[in-house]
Amino acid sequence: MSRKKIVVAYSGGLDTSVMVKWLSERYDAEIITVTGNLGETAELEGLEEKAAKTGAAKSYVVDLKKEFITEYVWSALKAGALYEGSYPLATAIGRPLLAKLLADIALAEGADTVAHGCTGKGNDQVRFEVGLQTLAPDLSILAPLRTWEFKSREEEIDYAIEHNIPVKVKKDSPYSIDENLWGIAIECGVLEDPTQAPPEDAYQLTINPKDAPETAETVTILFEKGVPVLLNNSVSDPVQIVSTLNKIAGKHGVGRLDNIENRVVGIKSREIYEAPGATVLHKAHLELEKLILDKDSFRYKQQVSNTVANLIYDGLWFSPLFKALMAFVDSTQENISGEVVLSLHKGNVTVLSRDSKFSLYRKDLATYTEDDTFDHKAAEGFLKIYGLPFKTQSQIFAKIEVTV
Repeated sequence: MSRKKIVVAYSGGLDTSVMVKWLSERYDAEIITVTGNLGETAELEGLEEKAAKTGAAKSYVVDLKKEFITEYVWSALKAGALYEGSYPLATAIGRPLLAKLLADIALAEGADTVAHGCTGKGNDQVRFEVGLQTLAPDLSILAPLRTWEFKSREEEIDYAIEHNIPVKVKKDSPYSIDENLWGIAIECGVLEDPTQAPPEDAYQLTINPKDAPETAETVTILFEKGVPVLLNNSVSDPVQIVSTLNKIAGKHGVGRLDNIENRVVGIKSREIYEAPGATVLHKAHLELEKLILDKDSFRYKQQVSNTVANLIYDGLWFSPLFKALMAFVDSTQENISGEVVLSLHKGNVTVLSRDSKFSLYRKDLATYTEDDTFDHKAAEGFLKIYGLPFKTQSQIFAKIEVTV
């Protein structure tokens, strides 16, 4: 009789490192670790060796960077998806792709169970489990962090030390860091006190804006159908566009976010994010939409952007509503092609120019010079009709008040 197989979502961080050993001790099962490389750099070195030392029988480390950017990040960018108005959703965008990878490998390996290292009050448990239930509904799901005996990260660290599990985190710097190409999320430690400013050692990717270069730097981004295709007239690979912008913008202190946000489970949390490249690309993309989209489409898309951001954050990437809304988003991006030039300086992103052959801006209509071609006389009739409902309402209400 073959042994039970458990496929584990493995990052190599504290929780999942401890979890592999913990699972291997408690289940008579073959542990298979799965890691999707979305651009993380901190934990990937020696990952397969580390997994083996902690009890894994087999390990997968899969390079997903290109798929992550072209199929997931670009979709969110086209949608203008910023959770609660600011967070570019780096972690949230990566989870559905990782859930898909877990499902694919579990089915290929003949496993009947998938385990993840998410907590009982976090967002990622929702993103992984709803994604897995949608993509592979017959798989069982284990979430050790919701049931095991450890009550704190300090206790996990003690367990790791006891079992010779190599982990990067230390008790005097107990940050939880999740990193991919689209951004970094940092939490725990002193960051759990929203009255305290984030210590500089919490930031991984960006320089403090006050220490950034005194001279601004200009970047030029070319878009086609809502997607960045060329950076500074030289970088065209999607992964390189994002990684290069991360370095350039990070050097200028761009992309630091300190958020109080609403988690899926109903509690508020304090999160620190760094998203230099994402911040610049969202700014540039929005400027092109302002230039190209008609008024009604632009206004309605703002509502859709908010809904799409909520769906991504809430773990509903594979839902029917997300698919339907993305069809609308894609239709709005047909003409979002053009070039945007921006200046980066001490944490700020300033648009210098935007240009597109699909631009709806006409200088002869907007100008107040002698070149003005706008028919000012037409405004009188327009305003009579435009204001008629409100004028009528006021007249009727006035008569009612006089009668009373």
